[in-house]
Amino acid sequence: MKSRLHATAKRHKGFGLVEVMVAMIIGMLGIIIMMQVFAVAEGQKRSTTGAGDAQNNGAMALYTLQRDVRQAGYGFNALKVLGCPLTLPAPASRTLTYLAPAVINPPVAEVPAGDANTDTLLIAYGSSEGSPEGDAITMVAGSQLGVMTSTNFRKDHWVIAAPSEATVSCALTLAKVTAVAAPNVQVDASGAVEGGFLFNLGAAPRILAYAVRAGNLTVCDYMARDCSKATSYTDTAIASNIVSLRAQYGHASTATSGVDSWNKTTADTACGWARTTALRIAVVARNSQVEKDEVSGPKSPAWEGSPSPPDPPAPPSDPSELYLTATINWKNYRYTVFQTAIPIRNLPWMESCPP
Repeated sequence: MKSRLHATAKRHKGFGLVEVMVAMIIGMLGIIIMMQVFAVAEGQKRSTTGAGDAQNNGAMALYTLQRDVRQAGYGFNALKVLGCPLTLPAPASRTLTYLAPAVINPPVAEVPAGDANTDTLLIAYGSSEGSPEGDAITMVAGSQLGVMTSTNFRKDHWVIAAPSEATVSCALTLAKVTAVAAPNVQVDASGAVEGGFLFNLGAAPRILAYAVRAGNLTVCDYMARDCSKATSYTDTAIASNIVSLRAQYGHASTATSGVDSWNKTTADTACGWARTTALRIAVVARNSQVEKDEVSGPKSPAWEGSPSPPDPPAPPSDPSELYLTATINWKNYRYTVFQTAIPIRNLPWMESCPP
């Protein structure tokens, strides 16, 4: 009987201290391994998610720019108006230096500078079904303008009155049609002259100022607000985590040649604008997740318009470079460059300049 009780007590003695400590160590090692696997998986998930966001943001930014550049110049693709100063109505109530399909880095008084080492764009186009070469003005009697085809105009359409020929000292005004009574249209303060042309930009022309501000691609429409004020861009972000926007004009050296040079030189004549038939654009989207380690570098990303070698030693030695190095921790982000060349497709339909 005694030996049986002794055996039973021995079986119910439980774990010893050493056994408990070994079990704890094994459990802690398991937890550490699981936490490390979780951390790695979570980091990969964050990187993948952030990369997907960058892809979406960059694609959206480039698509929006591409869509508007393709429309650029619609409604006023004529030598009589290209490159002329344009006075805008309220709420802008200011004069733009150029009426052109697309202007890279217009004066900062018109489009405030964006983030460091980025470009700004000013894109304009109309929305009417009228002739892009304008409608001949046959009579001027105050605000009453006789035109060849009054049926092309409607009340509240926006129009531009231009001289009969392109002039160096041209000055245009964007005005609204207040009434139409064939064969006349009524336009207040248009500056029209007999023998000139009236260009119809439709009911909803767009004069869009694009800029990268605080890491967002923003847009402002001069027809809705005064885009010369930086505060006009605070609520108009199109895509987030956009850290660079670069653009170049595509110039044709003659009236019959295709684009044979790319640069930022703004045309100074109507024929110069007519031969600026494309834009090359690059947008850099950044992963929203900052990485613990450096994952980019040592050089900034390059694009088709970058100089060679792609990363000059001291910015801004070339205004086309994608300088991201101004940000202290720029190497802790992943970047994707979106770029394309966009034809300004309305210009080829206009009258030609001399060869």
